Amino acid sequence: MHKKMIAPLVFGVLGVAILLSLGVWQLRRLAWKEALLAQIEARIHAPAVALPARPDAARDKYLAVSVSGRIEKPEIDVLTSRESFGPGYRVINALVTDGGRRILLDRGFIPLSQKDSVRAPRHLQVTGNLHWPDETDSFTPPPDLKAGIWFARDVSAMAQALGTEPVLIVAASQTGDGVVPAPVGTEGIPNDHLQYAITWFLLAAVWLGMTAYLLWRIKRRAD
Repeated sequence: MHKKMIAPLVFGVLGVAILLSLGVWQLRRLAWKEALLAQIEARIHAPAVALPARPDAARDKYLAVSVSGRIEKPEIDVLTSRESFGPGYRVINALVTDGGRRILLDRGFIPLSQKDSVRAPRHLQVTGNLHWPDETDSFTPPPDLKAGIWFARDVSAMAQALGTEPVLIVAASQTGDGVVPAPVGTEGIPNDHLQYAITWFLLAAVWLGMTAYLLWRIKRRAD
């Protein structure tokens, strides 16, 4: 081997090794994420239990619960969209449980045209999942309180607005008044690790090809 080939060879081998290791790491992350999603799905679809006395976001997220109580006005309408329906709102009400607790209930989705439809207070039994959605950031507009429109589900802010505990149940069962349940799912949890792994492996292949081509040129010139 010509001595001019040593440095490019070492550089090429190191580069390929690093890129391959990144791809393998992403495959491990993929296995971890798939296991996590399976755990979340199992938790979402587990038999419903009574609402915990002190729900905790870290411990009880996605917990399936069943409560009965009375929906109260006013409601919060959170601007959103659904693939099958187009733009609309999530309807959030205060729910006063039979035990006297005030919590938030995400009843589901309505189209834009139904925002001002009459949805009177009513008593119901509802099954759903505890959720603390992470939907706000520095770019989220503040609620338009005059129009009654919110742009994200902020549990703390909604609880303050409706005078409830900072606890949100996302309904999986029907709550009436034409509101379509929009239950919790794992669809919005990103899982791009396979795509990242493929990208790293392709980059490793390109790096290997470029290294081989460079070594071939050096050898040809030396000969």
